[in-house]
Amino acid sequence: MTEILDIETKDAEGRAPEKAGEFADLYTWHEGMDWNPVEKVILERRSVRKFKDKQVPEKLVRRVLEAGRFAPSAGNSQPWRFIVVRDKKMIDEMEKYVRARCKMFKFMLDWQTGPLGKLAWVYSQIYIRLMPNLLHPIPFGAIRLIADGKLKLFHGAPTVILILKDKRGAAKPELDCGVCGQNIVLAAHSLGLGTCWVGFVEVLKMGAKWRKLLRIEWPYDLVEGITLGYPVGKPDGIVSRELREMDWWENGEKRTVF
Repeated sequence: MTEILDIETKDAEGRAPEKAGEFADLYTWHEGMDWNPVEKVILERRSVRKFKDKQVPEKLVRRVLEAGRFAPSAGNSQPWRFIVVRDKKMIDEMEKYVRARCKMFKFMLDWQTGPLGKLAWVYSQIYIRLMPNLLHPIPFGAIRLIADGKLKLFHGAPTVILILKDKRGAAKPELDCGVCGQNIVLAAHSLGLGTCWVGFVEVLKMGAKWRKLLRIEWPYDLVEGITLGYPVGKPDGIVSRELREMDWWENGEKRTVF
């Protein structure tokens, strides 16, 4: 990875800084200050679902992966493995497979519009209890949209990054993989790229062909995907987020803040 790490940090005019102090504003805070560049990247990052028909340079992909590699993990165990897919035919085949599986899920579990009616309701109640997160109303709604061809899995992105979890990782490797992925999407945004998390890539491990091709075998498990490409338009902008109360303990007292 020497090629990736050997990058000079330069200022807006292309000059390498003479000393680290030139970036002091990134590491200080004062009352009333504006968001710094790192905070702005976090606040303005958006999930992109429409990409230009333009491939991302390999060095740029490797650069955002390097940001992921430097994510914190329990005991620095780094419980992840990356797979980069830039072959359009392969991406299309993965998308077709997931759509076919979603059609099957919709047939079995959609009691509102599916042909099984009450039987589908019974199946859905069983699976909701077995997999409450995966069959939450949000992903279940996405299953319907993907099955009906109304939602693309990879949104036309030219590059797809798959993240595999090493089950031997310390403590909570799935959480570490999430932190790693967050580093990737933030770094990508800072470099003018768009990303979108694609949890439905997990469906690929249901197929023997994909398990073999992607080497999804012990101790690794496919847990997440991230699309990567140049966004159409300018989707940047702060998205409203729900404020939720939190307990704030200080000096032996608790107060509620937002």
